[in-house]
Amino acid sequence: MARGVEWDFDPTLDRIIALMELLGDPQKAYPVVHIAGTNGKTSTARMAEALLRERNLRVGRYTSPHLTSMRERICVDGEPLSEERFVEVYQDIEPYLEMTDGKMGRLSFFEVLTAMAYAAFADAPVDIAVIETGMGGTWDATNVADGAVAVITPISLDHTEYLGPDVATIAGEKAGIIKPGATAVLAQQPLEAAEVLMRRAGEVGAVVAREGLEFGVLHRELALGGQLLQLKGLKGVYQDVFLPLYGAHQAGNAAGALAAVEALTAGDEPLGEEVVRQAFGQVTSPGRLEVVRSGPTVVLDAAHNPAGMEATADAVTEAFGFTRLIAVVAVMGDKDVDAILELLEPIVEEIVVTRNSSPRSMRPEELAARAEAVFGTDRVHVSDRLDDAIDVAVGLADQGDEFGSGVLITGSVVTVGDARVLLGAAK
Repeated sequence: MARGVEWDFDPTLDRIIALMELLGDPQKAYPVVHIAGTNGKTSTARMAEALLRERNLRVGRYTSPHLTSMRERICVDGEPLSEERFVEVYQDIEPYLEMTDGKMGRLSFFEVLTAMAYAAFADAPVDIAVIETGMGGTWDATNVADGAVAVITPISLDHTEYLGPDVATIAGEKAGIIKPGATAVLAQQPLEAAEVLMRRAGEVGAVVAREGLEFGVLHRELALGGQLLQLKGLKGVYQDVFLPLYGAHQAGNAAGALAAVEALTAGDEPLGEEVVRQAFGQVTSPGRLEVVRSGPTVVLDAAHNPAGMEATADAVTEAFGFTRLIAVVAVMGDKDVDAILELLEPIVEEIVVTRNSSPRSMRPEELAARAEAVFGTDRVHVSDRLDDAIDVAVGLADQGDEFGSGVLITGSVVTVGDARVLLGAAK
């Protein structure tokens, strides 16, 4: 953590390449599924991991950011590294960090964590690694690996100060994970993003699989605790697949994960419906429309940009049918706060604004002023602390029907991570 903040983006791979060479290039020891995009990366990674593990493969998964413990980011066999193992991996690479720091300049926090993940996976050893980019693609530290499959989840505006001012520019940055000879699995994209991604795939000779054409969701319907899907993969159609997650966006993520895993397998044989059903039936994605309490129902969701909040609002409306919904919102100051609030307003009766544990969190007073412009003064409540905000929201929800009322805690991954600890949902 002394190496700086994670969101300080430096567009170079020189330091991480030098470090990986000293470590013997562990990222080349196993095939990689590389995932970039604006929203849905972590859920897609968890689904791909579930499919691969159901096929009796040993899988490493690297995702970011974490909800409660940094160890969540580096998983082997579906479990975070133990505290002891996490320290061991750091100590194993520490001498090489010092060498690289001396020659190339100080490695960043995210570069070090990425090196730890690649080293841990090689040491395990894993059969395959599922790697989520931190930010962007081309200059992301994870891009020292050459993914056999590159998955691009939906692209929209986020981190514009680092990645560019428009969707096409952001898509160009994320397209950098598509490598020569790889398979590019592309979620449905805005036209300007799709054009950039297809151009990149053509330039490097990648095979392209597009949602809605080569793969996709053929049918979905609500089911108790999630949704029932019919999925078209690259090698077959899979019927009656239960996914214990909510929202059309998660169905799309499932289709992308399925296509990615199919792209790795030799021949034309499908994975087998039972494999897909078993894998997806066990998927979890903490902090993504996660129900952590009932009476009133308390839902946590890490949406932190307009596209993510739009998907969340649609999914909440479809899956829960609340008669009275109270939102608890803490958001980072560099986000498109007004757009996030405007998307929440139609589904929320009252809102409690607060802050999370990050120094980037917008001050409650400023967030309240923004919220009052959208919701009106009477619908906005302010709490300086997240625990107090949750108590206020539960009290407001209790004023309605106990079984029809809900609380949605959202606005940031950090907000949701803090709430999971406060509500006893974190391990």
